[in-house]
Amino acid sequence: MIPRTKFEFLGNAAYRITNSKGTVILIDPFLNESDCSPIKVKDLEHVDLVLVTHAAWDHMGDTLEIALKFNCPVICGGEVRHHLVRHGVDPAKVRGMCWGLQVVEAGIRVRSVTSMHWSFIEYPDGTFISGPPMGFIFYPDEGVRVYHSGDTAIFSDLKLFGQLYQPNIALICVSMPESGQLQKHGIPEPFCGEMSPHEAALACLWLGVEYALTNHYSRAKDNPDVEKFLTLINNLHSDTGPVVKPVVLEPGEAWYYPPEE
Repeated sequence: MIPRTKFEFLGNAAYRITNSKGTVILIDPFLNESDCSPIKVKDLEHVDLVLVTHAAWDHMGDTLEIALKFNCPVICGGEVRHHLVRHGVDPAKVRGMCWGLQVVEAGIRVRSVTSMHWSFIEYPDGTFISGPPMGFIFYPDEGVRVYHSGDTAIFSDLKLFGQLYQPNIALICVSMPESGQLQKHGIPEPFCGEMSPHEAALACLWLGVEYALTNHYSRAKDNPDVEKFLTLINNLHSDTGPVVKPVVLEPGEAWYYPPEE
C-alpha cells in the first residue's frame, strides 16, 4: 500500500494534515470562533505540531489553547512566540522563526519563507508587538513538499521558491473571509492584502506545483473568487494536460496525496 498524506480543510486557512505515520500537523488553527470550522478545540484528540503563519485572529486562532492542551511544539514568528509564552506556554516548545530558517519538530522538516503581509498584536494596555509574517515549506512525508502561502500578496520570489524547493502541493489563498467575520473584529469593509484569484493562479504557475488546494474562505460553493480561480487554472494547459490541478475543498472535506487513480 502506498503511504498517503491526508489534508483536511478546516475553513479559512486552517488545515489538519496527517502523514503516513500518523503525525498530526495543524496550520493556522482558527476553530472555536470560526463560523465554518467543522471542529472545535474540544474535538481534537491529538496534535503533534502547530504552524502559525502570522498573528491575525483568523490565523493564530486557537493556538494558545491547543499548545497548552497538548504541550505540542509550535513554529511561528517572534510576535506569536511572545504572546504564547506570555500566556503560559513552555518557551522550549515554541520555535520563533524568521524567513529562511529551517527546523525539524515532531519529525517534520519545516522552512519559513517570506510573506508580503503584516503581523502584529496589540494588547489592552497599549503594548504593540510585531514580527515577520511567513509562509511555510514543509515535508510531511517522503516526496511530499507542501507550500502554505499564509496571507501573502503576490511577489516575484515565489518563482524562486519553486526553483529552490520544488513544492508539489500549494495551500493557496484565493479569497477573503466573509464580511461578517471581518466586521466582528472591527474591520468595517472587506479589503484584500492577499492574492486575488488571478494572482493566486499565477503564483501556482510560478511555484510549479502539481496540485493547488484553495483556501481563505468559509464556503467554496457559489464563491466567485473560487470560480474565477478555477477558470484561470483550468486554462493553463500543456501538451500533456493541466499544468496545475486544482483541489477545492469545503470545510470538513479531506484530500489525500497521492490521490487514487
